[in-house]
Amino acid sequence: MRGKRRAPRPKIPWRSPWTPVVCLAGLLSAGAIVVIGNMAKDVVLVVDGEPRAVRSFASSVLELLGDHGVKIGRGDVVRPAAHAEVIDGARIEVRRARPITLTVDGRTTQRVVTATTVRGALAELKIPAGRLSAPRHRHVPLSGMELTVYTKRTVYVFAGGSTRQARTTARTVREVLKQSGIPLQPGYQVRPPAHTFPAEGTVITVLPPRTVPVGLEVMRLNWAALAHCESRGNPKAVNLHGPYYGLYQFSLPMWQLVGGTGMPHAWPAEEQTYRAQLLYQKVAGKWEGQWPNCGAHLFGSSAGQ
Repeated sequence: MRGKRRAPRPKIPWRSPWTPVVCLAGLLSAGAIVVIGNMAKDVVLVVDGEPRAVRSFASSVLELLGDHGVKIGRGDVVRPAAHAEVIDGARIEVRRARPITLTVDGRTTQRVVTATTVRGALAELKIPAGRLSAPRHRHVPLSGMELTVYTKRTVYVFAGGSTRQARTTARTVREVLKQSGIPLQPGYQVRPPAHTFPAEGTVITVLPPRTVPVGLEVMRLNWAALAHCESRGNPKAVNLHGPYYGLYQFSLPMWQLVGGTGMPHAWPAEEQTYRAQLLYQKVAGKWEGQWPNCGAHLFGSSAGQ
């Protein structure tokens, strides 16, 4: 109908000149979020055996460690290497160095380990099991610790005329004897001395008390010459014709007469010489009955034992 006005058209917001800009910005933001989300990596970070899950945007292992407050020092072990790229799903392990003042069988050295327990430190240093100054489960602090180890050793104990083998972690010869049930009575002589460390293969000799003194004039005789004549100087010599034994070819009755125990040739040379000197004194210097073929060598010109 003429004269009737048309209703005005409604304004459409999206047709605003700024609408495309706003939409583009929204799309870019959403895309950035997706890209950033794709850049984040989920990693298991293990420091001194303690694992934790972390999310990181770091490009290298060193950067990731810095982001999580893990400092790397000299001697520390990092796997993968500090310069390696961080990969999603990776496991990054850090083991920090710990100084140890290590004493093994009396010898002290300065060592560094990354193990967190005494047990792990021993395995890392390839130290055999033995007697320890600290429990195996003890924690090794970052500041370090002192650790003393006595390894298992095989030693030999000669006492009472016989030799026995012992496996021990003892710190001293005295301790070995105690473990072997050999009392140290007054007057007994021990070689090596009771306070010394018994290393692998040590032969510990326990000599009975020398209650009968040997006169100086007897000690000055040429016992080395007599021994050379009787046994070629061999303390283990045995002559089955007697039988006779040792350096001075003792018969068993004569050995026992001067307080010897066990077999003469089982004893060290110094004990055999002492008993031979006692025998000389006991027979009042009448050596002909004891060493008829070699006794004259006692009076040679060279110095005796």
